[in-house]
Amino acid sequence: MGRNLRADAAAAIPYAHVMLHILRHKIHRWATTAMLLVAVVSPVLAQTLTVAADSSLADAMNAVARDFEAKHQGVRVSLLTGASGALLEQMARGASADLLATPDAETVRLGVQRRLLIPGLPGIFASNTLVLVVPVSLKLPVQRLSDLTRTEVVRIAMGREGSAASGRFVREAINAQRLWPALQRKMVFVEDVRAVQALVAGASVEAGFVYSTDVAAASGRVRVVETLPTSTPIRYLANVSTGSEHPELARDFIGHLRSEPARAIFTRFGFGLP
Repeated sequence: MGRNLRADAAAAIPYAHVMLHILRHKIHRWATTAMLLVAVVSPVLAQTLTVAADSSLADAMNAVARDFEAKHQGVRVSLLTGASGALLEQMARGASADLLATPDAETVRLGVQRRLLIPGLPGIFASNTLVLVVPVSLKLPVQRLSDLTRTEVVRIAMGREGSAASGRFVREAINAQRLWPALQRKMVFVEDVRAVQALVAGASVEAGFVYSTDVAAASGRVRVVETLPTSTPIRYLANVSTGSEHPELARDFIGHLRSEPARAIFTRFGFGLP
């Protein structure tokens, strides 16, 4: 009986070696597969593209960003919105951004001059118009820009020229009719067009200047008085940041901004084509 046990044990050893070899082979194969998956997937999952966009683009850009994500598996687009000039200053102070989208060519010029933006990329992707709006609730006798000189109009909201691109367009429109001296004392300067829209919608001011695309966000609480011509066309541009961690992906996003699917989204939100 002892000999039989020893024989069985001896016979089991080769079998155990075979099973151990098979198990090691499978573990190695699983580990190799897992490493390959990590190598392929990790860089994609790690890519977060930060888009600094003028506040007038907020809603449309969010929809465009989601469309871009759907076409680029594993890529996430993070939006940073605000007044164009303020966004450029944040970038100058070290804020992380891969690209800047703005309706103001002057902001782009300053960004290139300060080596914050890469020049030369043709990134015009949409257009807009400047409008004068008043609160529906106040029933003011304002039908045109010159009516803002009336005594019923005490406060007029506009974006700050130093930070909001809209401020420069407003000043152009007012200067064209030589009304700035008469209106300057009535001006309430705020951060951006969204702040202007909120003040007018809440009847905290008697009038304000926003882009035509901002009117929808007021949900019928503002009335468009006049569409104002500007000597500088309101065209949205996008430039890659010199500090971008994903410059090629940023260029891809700018290309997407000019694609037909993105243009359809911008049109849906009221923007014009370039």
